[in-house]
Amino acid sequence: MPLLEERTLTLPDEAATARLGAALAAAVQAMPRRTVHVQLSGDLGAGKTTLSRAILRALGHAGKVRSPTYTLCEPYEVARADGSPLTVYHFDLYRFADPEEWIDAGFRDCFAEPAFNLVEWPEKAGRLLGEPDLHVLLQSDMAGADDAGERRSATMRAYTPTGLTLLNAC
Repeated sequence: MPLLEERTLTLPDEAATARLGAALAAAVQAMPRRTVHVQLSGDLGAGKTTLSRAILRALGHAGKVRSPTYTLCEPYEVARADGSPLTVYHFDLYRFADPEEWIDAGFRDCFAEPAFNLVEWPEKAGRLLGEPDLHVLLQSDMAGADDAGERRSATMRAYTPTGLTLLNAC
């Protein structure tokens, strides 16, 4: 699919990451029932899990948000803006050694139902994962570091009208 739009945001602190997560969550909650596919890429420590936690918190999940590094997928049930249920699948594919593991794990089924699929390390599944609605590349900027820590940036790329809706919410 062709790229529809790209935007880069500066995330100077964790609060900015939480605001980005809240904006994405609000857009997802307002959407009609459908499958939404968001991919998060970046080096170790770039903020993928931090953003995932911020999204899940903003969606209303009050419990612990576990990093699915070992389980590969953590499912969550939250509510849409209209009160209807929303299933969120939070994937972390870091431990995949081969893209075929995506098929072997049976995760394709999660993308066949109306759900919000949030995928960290999507490149580990290769082309088997397919094109996302929105891809977010998180990067650390050590050159922009100040006393409060390093700055991050989020380059967001929308590939579908759904992705464009998410991007425009940020």
